[in-house]
Amino acid sequence: MTDVQKQVQESIDQLVESGVERSVQVAVYRNAELVVDAVAGVADPATGRPVTSGTPFYTFSVGKGATSAVAHLLAERGLFDYDTPVMELWPEFGAHGKHTVTVRHVLTHSAGVPGIPLDTTPEDLCDWDKMCAAIADAQLWWEPGTKVGYHAYTFGYIVGEIVRRVTGKPISQVLREDVAGPLGVADELYFGMPESEHGRLARLEDEEGTGDVMSSMPEDLPMFKAGPAGVFPTAELGNRTDILAADIPAGGKNSARAIARMYAALLGGVDGVRLISAERLRQVTAVAASGVDEVFGNSSSWGLGYSIGLLGSTAAETPTVFGMGGAGGTFAYGDTATGVAFGLAKNRLSADFNTAAQISQIVTRAVADG
Repeated sequence: MTDVQKQVQESIDQLVESGVERSVQVAVYRNAELVVDAVAGVADPATGRPVTSGTPFYTFSVGKGATSAVAHLLAERGLFDYDTPVMELWPEFGAHGKHTVTVRHVLTHSAGVPGIPLDTTPEDLCDWDKMCAAIADAQLWWEPGTKVGYHAYTFGYIVGEIVRRVTGKPISQVLREDVAGPLGVADELYFGMPESEHGRLARLEDEEGTGDVMSSMPEDLPMFKAGPAGVFPTAELGNRTDILAADIPAGGKNSARAIARMYAALLGGVDGVRLISAERLRQVTAVAASGVDEVFGNSSSWGLGYSIGLLGSTAAETPTVFGMGGAGGTFAYGDTATGVAFGLAKNRLSADFNTAAQISQIVTRAVADG
């Protein structure tokens, strides 16, 4: 893997120079060693501020990987089991037949509560109690555990409220105290990011034509029943001060380096910090639910809180890879077979994962070549 840093740097430089990307950040750990730390482009086109390795990006659902890590850490401490009914920890959640939903169902996107109210506003997303009350009052879309469907926003609030009920702390505090802080990345890995830090963030922009993709979709898609278009991931939403400051653990604000370091700490530890045991890692990364996604229509395979399989391949082809992609094309994962932990962040929101797939293929080839 000696020249993988050079290969990745050349590739992201070319992506920025060609105008495909505005800025890209890539970090790769292998067996707890940082082997790639590459950046290209500008974090803020208005000022010309360059991206550095420590620049945080709003990576949307990549943050779910950190949300899940917090849950596994607390499960490791015995605060709940995966088969604990959510209502045992959060009684109000049991309304309307949701009393059988377990923590495992939530982590595998099979709980049957993928939707938020269709009148939800961006301001509502920032109101923790309001969102949790709405989700507690939600009706099931299917019998828990029988189908899978991406819980885009509800995943974060449900796991976050479980964390709050068992620790008495907001999930952002637990992330800082028990994950980001011990790993030395407390200023690069957040859910709610203090407003005083927002000047360090990369500014998001929409790739030309992404709005056209949305407007060309049929109106009867289940995804449009799971939440209003006004809270779908866009640069405008992701640059809002209130959204960036709020605890919305369906997404995260992080550098590629911080999220890769977190996956390395799940895989086996970094600088003496190991987040979960080897036995729990096996449980977490085994396929626990799969099927055609009821919300988005794609085939999906889930471990406990992580999608299984590498970009461009199936879970059957790359069963040792667990991770999360984020709207706009960001991606992060760990690979239990190779010891690789990968993070990629970018600020131009695209409708595909081509950049992340291209860079992850370079890393995969480098590992194979030794």
